[in-house]
Amino acid sequence: MATFVLVPGMCHGGWSFAELTEQLRGHGHRVHPLTLTGLGERSHLLHGGVNLDTHIEDVTALLAAENVHDAVLVGHSYGGMVITGAADRMPGRVDRLVYLDAVVPAHGDSCWALVSDQERRWYLDVVDNGYATRPLPFFDPRATPHPLASLLQPLRLSGDSTGFRRDYVYAAGWDGQSPFTPVYQRLRADPGWTTHALDSGHNLMRDAPGELLKILLDAARPSTVDGT
Repeated sequence: MATFVLVPGMCHGGWSFAELTEQLRGHGHRVHPLTLTGLGERSHLLHGGVNLDTHIEDVTALLAAENVHDAVLVGHSYGGMVITGAADRMPGRVDRLVYLDAVVPAHGDSCWALVSDQERRWYLDVVDNGYATRPLPFFDPRATPHPLASLLQPLRLSGDSTGFRRDYVYAAGWDGQSPFTPVYQRLRADPGWTTHALDSGHNLMRDAPGELLKILLDAARPSTVDGT
C-alpha cells in the first residue's frame, strides 16, 4: 500500500482528482487529494500573503498530521512547484515525485520565470483586489482564482531531488504547441527520470484516466535492489 498526495494545478482543487482518487483507493492505496490554501472550498482563506511557501506548507503539514512516510507526491502543472518544495523540506517522508505535465523548478525558479509571455499575460488578469489570477474561460466551473503571490515567489531549495524516484508524464495531445515540450525532451534524456508520453490534453486526469492510473500504480511499487 502506498500513500499518494495529489496536488492540483492553478485554479483547481482536490476535486480535479476525484475519479483518480476513487480508483487508487480501489487498489488499496491511501490517497489525499489536496486543495491548496485560497482555492476551491478553501477560497475563503485567500489573502495577499498566500504564496508558494503557504502551498508547500499545505503538503508538509498533511504529511506530518497524517504521519505519512514514503509518500508519492503527484503534482499537476503548477503543482510541480509545490511537490518539489515539499520533498525538499521533508525528504525523509517522500519516496517518489510524479509530475503531471508540470513545471520542474530548480532553486530560485518561480512559476513566472518558467512560463511563456502568453502565460504571464494570463497571470496578470487579476481579480479586483489584486490577490489572484482569474480562471481561464474554458476551465471547469468549479475553478477559482489562483493566489498571484504563489506564481511570483521564487522556490527556495536546500538540497536537490536526485535522491527521489522521479516520473514525468507528458501530455502530447495539446491543441497547439505544448509549453512543456522542452521540459519533457530534457528529462527524457536524463537517466534520473522515468518519462511517459500520453496522447492527451493538459488535463491528464480527465483525458487519459486509464493510462494515468497505470503509471501511478507502477509508481506505487517498492524500489528494487538497484533503486529502480
